Amino acid sequence: QLQLVESGGALVQPGGSLRLSCAASGFTLDTYFMGWFRQAPGKEREGVSCISSSGNSTNYANSVAGRFTISRGNAKNTVYLQMTSLKPEDTAVYYCAAGRFFSLASREYRYWGQGTQVTVSS
Repeated sequence: QLQLVESGGALVQPGGSLRLSCAASGFTLDTYFMGWFRQAPGKEREGVSCISSSGNSTNYANSVAGRFTISRGNAKNTVYLQMTSLKPEDTAVYYCAAGRFFSLASREYRYWGQGTQVTVSS
């Protein structure tokens, strides 16, 4: 069974950092484009960042560019999202997803994790 599992979400103060992890089981991620998305209460799901299958190309939403970094682990079944200078508006459930296109559009992704909660608050 193909599965993605996110971890690393937590309560953090403004200005703090977190690293989210996305681990795959049942398949490896090295042939997939990967994306991180988030959804805050009452808002639509937003594309945060994506990375190519090779790891050579990345893209970020304007709201997180310069603060978040997406990367692939040395093992072929893990993707990370390093988040720094966190703001209250970053509060959301964060999801990782696997697909066949380099995109920040959620419709391009086929496999999804269950999400991990990130709360930025003092």
